[in-house]
Parts: sequence; C-alpha cells; structure tokens
Amino acid sequence: MKSLKIIALNIITISMLLSCGSASVISTPIENIDNTPVKFNELTPEEESVWVHLDLIKDTIPGMSINKAYDEIIKGRKGETIIVAVIDSGVDINHEDLDGVIWINKDEIANNGKDDDNNGYIDDRHGWNFLGNTYNEQLEYVRLLVSGNTNDPNYARAQQEYISESQKYNGLKSHYNQLLSQIKESDKAVSQYLKKPDYTMEEVYAIKTENQTLLQHVSMIKQTYRFGLGSVKETIATLDKDLIKINEFVKYHLNKSFKGRKTGDDPNDFSQKSYGNGNVKPLQKKESHGTHVSGIIAANRNNGKGMNGVANNVKIMPIRTVPNGDEYDKDVALAIRYAVDNGAKIINMSFGKYYSPHNDWVKDAIVYASKNDVLIITGAGNDRFDLDKKMNFPSDHNQNLEEFSNTFLSVGATGQKYGSNLVADYSNYGKTTVDVFAPGNKIYSTFPENNYESINGTSMAAPAVAGVAALIRSQFPNLTATQVKQIIMDSGLPINTKVVVGKGGNIRPFADLSKSGKLVNAYNALILARKLSSL
Repeated sequence: MKSLKIIALNIITISMLLSCGSASVISTPIENIDNTPVKFNELTPEEESVWVHLDLIKDTIPGMSINKAYDEIIKGRKGETIIVAVIDSGVDINHEDLDGVIWINKDEIANNGKDDDNNGYIDDRHGWNFLGNTYNEQLEYVRLLVSGNTNDPNYARAQQEYISESQKYNGLKSHYNQLLSQIKESDKAVSQYLKKPDYTMEEVYAIKTENQTLLQHVSMIKQTYRFGLGSVKETIATLDKDLIKINEFVKYHLNKSFKGRKTGDDPNDFSQKSYGNGNVKPLQKKESHGTHVSGIIAANRNNGKGMNGVANNVKIMPIRTVPNGDEYDKDVALAIRYAVDNGAKIINMSFGKYYSPHNDWVKDAIVYASKNDVLIITGAGNDRFDLDKKMNFPSDHNQNLEEFSNTFLSVGATGQKYGSNLVADYSNYGKTTVDVFAPGNKIYSTFPENNYESINGTSMAAPAVAGVAALIRSQFPNLTATQVKQIIMDSGLPINTKVVVGKGGNIRPFADLSKSGKLVNAYNALILARKLSSL
C-alpha cells in the first residue's frame, strides 16, 4: 500500500515526451440497479464534495445513501456515543470541523507527567503516539535487507523488489528533473514573448513565428496542456509536488542507511512497551492522512463548516502509528491493544504493506480485538493486486486464506460514476480476502490547520465504512461487532455489472472482486440492523 502514487505522469509518458521534445434488504428493486443510467456529465463542485453521501438511484451517483439514511431512518435520533480509534498518522485535534469529536481520556490529567489511570501510558489525554518524534521511515523490505537475515524466506523477494524499485524511482527522479527543467524554460520563453507571466492555451496556439527556438518552446507548452493538469503554472506545481514525493521515496523509503526511528525502543522486542508520548498531533503540516481519515468518519455534521462526516455520534481516538514509510508491526499490535483497552468499539486502519516480519504480534492483537467485541476496518490497498494471490498486512487471513477473525473488514475502493469504471483503477481486490467496496475516489475531507482537500485511496474507503459501522453501533448498541460486519456485507447493493480491474485492465464481474460482491449502503445497513436488533 506504500507504493508511491505519482499524480501527474507515468514514466512511459515522460520518456515519450522527452524523446520527442445473499438475500439483502435494499432500497430499490434489484432488477433496477443495473438499469441505472450512467452519469456521463462531470460532477458539479457541490456533488464532488458530497458524493459519498448520495444515493445511486436518486442521484445516479454510487454513494452510500448517507443522506437518505439520516432523512428516513435516523431522523434526529442521537443514539449512543461510539469511540472509533484511528490508527494512522497524527490527527489535528484542533481542527474546526473536529471540534467536540475528539476522544478525551477523562481519567488522565493532561501534562502532569503521571499515568493517572494506570493504563501504562503517561499523559494519554487524547490517545497515544507510538512514533514519538519519528516522521520518515524505510519500507519493510528495505529493513529486511538491512537486517542481513538471508535465511528469511522473503529475503530473495525483497532483494529483487529493492533492485526493481530503486531503478524505477531513480529513473523517475531523473526524468522529472529533466522534464520540469524543459517546461520551466519554455514557460519563461513564452511568457517573455507574450509579455505576461500568465497566459491562456488559446494565446499559445495563436503564436506565429519563424523563430525555431521559440517554436520548440511553444511545442513544449502545447504538450504540457495535453497532460490535463490545468494551466502551465498548475502543471508545474503538480510536477514539483510529485518530484518531492519521488525524492522522499529515494532518500528515506529506499535508503538502506537511513535511521528513522526515534523512540529509543527495539522494534523487534515486544516486551519493550513504554515508548512514545501523548502528542497525537501531526509533526508537520503535510502529515495529513490521519486528519483526513478522521473527518470522513466523524467531522461535525451541519455546522456550516467544511464537510459532513458519516457518523453523528462518535469520538475519535487518535493513535499515531503510521510514519511516512512503512509502519512497524510492534507499533500496530500495541496500537490495536491500546484502542481495545481504552474503550474503542471500532478501529480504522488505513495502511498496509506486503512484508510483515512480526505478523504474529499483529495477528494476536486482531484476535484480541475480536474477543473484546471490537470491529477492525482496513483499506485493501492501492496496487491493483488480487489479494487472493498476494498477501498484504494487516490481514485476517492466514497464508492458506483461512480467516481467523470474524470482526475484521477489508474494503476496496470505488469511484464517482456507475458503470464499467466503477472500481477505482488503483484498488486491490479479492474474492476471498476483500469483503466489500465503498467510495474512495476524490474524497473531500479535513486537512491540518482548518483546511480541506480531496484525495484518493482505499484509505478513504475504509473510514467511510467505519462511519457506517459507527452509525449502526450507535443506533443499535445491542448488536455485536460480528453482527455489524455481516450487516454491512449483506446489506450492500449487489452490483451485477462487469468492471475494469487490475493491472491488465481486465473485465471482471463486480461480484467476483470481494466476498460480498457488494457496494456498502448505509440506508440498507440500518434497515437490516433494525430488523436484527429487534429479534
């Protein structure tokens, strides 16, 4: 899940440019679902920011029918407060749209240097930070190579992947540097010719000159417009952001010499548990993932600011565990146990990797959560893999695909338009290993320092489902975590159409991409929950 997602261009495009210069309760009859007209028009800005909450039949947008659930089922009923742990990067607990929804450990006195509640964590007023001052980290397979443990069965695979990824990202770094240099030079030349710093595409295409050097610059700018990233200045800004990510990948994630951990513990010693601190906030502004996830779940509804979270009666418990790089198994296992021991009923884990040297620790923690009636929800990952053929972690499946937890839900991602491209082009999938699909493309939510942005990923689909789970547990608290998982799977919309999926762009039935074969629907889930709750 940590493979780098470049926003602007793939390496092939860059090279080409440079070389040339079950029965379910449903809200509509099943036979009508696949007759829903495809929405050909682009979503309006208003629809873009709320599409997760819309209804497939009413709006022809494949959201989760959140608004319909509030209007027709919840109708102002508050329900019980549910604690949702967000195991992620730091969370901006002072964000305007998270005001009042951050968990408070009432038994802990803030900043007195004491473990007032005797839970093993000093000053954990709002959660815990297992990373301390750590920000950047290596990838797990790089750590495996650094360990020198050639007897590890994954060592050879890690070595091969390291060589491949090093070549790829060093190549990207070189290509992006060259391309950006050319575009910036051409932008400067065209700006000077037009005597203005900003210009339109029409003005560029209107340039007539015999100056061959200027014509080359004009040709470069015309190609830049074809990237579809907006104006030339916007394209340069996007490419600059991509280059920053590429440089980070090379400098930190793939760097065998880099030492990222700053907590003073041994990540291979599970007996060392007293590390980290109570500061759950991001270390820097760009550490935004945990804040974005938290907003999707529980941003204040109808407060006139930003956006609405899915759930209306939630307290977010931030547990800072995921660095800019691969998380450590020890931190994940302890974070799950912290969440369970401190009252969380749902855990959202929007992260993952394909190597897990201490998966037994994480597996034990997942089982611990299940025994304590806690539902864990994870993103399936963003690499177009069939997870029935390639293990990712954390997971509730053993190597033989046998499931060992019935309170663990894996979520794939969908986009804004119903039809053959419903599944997000990056989403992992798996008939056995992925449970459901939910909206993950262009999800608008909270960013640090009272900002809001739209980003993509199964990382966004998971908290959308966590919000639905929180609604169910809030409105029908007698239902168990196992029941809530099954309700979410059984009540989804059974999409029968074929979709494009995977790295080869294969056409597959949507029903074959997950265990349920369904798209999560909050309205239907609450109907089924009400029925089961009354039995």
